[in-house]
Amino acid sequence: MTVSTTPEPDLSSWPTGRLLAVAARLVEHRWAAVLDGMGLTHAGLIALHTLRDGPLPQRTLAQRCQVTDQTMSRTVDRLAKAGFVTRTADPRDARRHLAKLTARGRAVHERAVREEPALLGVLGDDDAFRTGLLDLITRLSAGG
Repeated sequence: MTVSTTPEPDLSSWPTGRLLAVAARLVEHRWAAVLDGMGLTHAGLIALHTLRDGPLPQRTLAQRCQVTDQTMSRTVDRLAKAGFVTRTADPRDARRHLAKLTARGRAVHERAVREEPALLGVLGDDDAFRTGLLDLITRLSAGG
């Protein structure tokens, strides 16, 4: 039995949820390929973005990125191996470590931010589309 990977031709007949899921998956795959070329993962980019305003304890970083401590530990390990962050002892509490963006990490974050509009094509400069996404996420997060 051969399974077709060609989508149904009439996308307009798809339910909105399916359209959103497919669009998200397509964007995620393209974005992952772009980030991979920079030595980053999506999780790594989120961590770098969160660290752009200064060092944070790893637990705080995990909370702000909405991931577990273990997930953040692995992410920071990868970022440190790539030279994008450093770990230093927290001067206020020697039991904690601070994750800090390096110059290389700041540069790769800035490059990723610049690459995003090209990735999304016409949607990259469409403020109305971005505003609509923000509104949708806000309403869904609030349960509305």
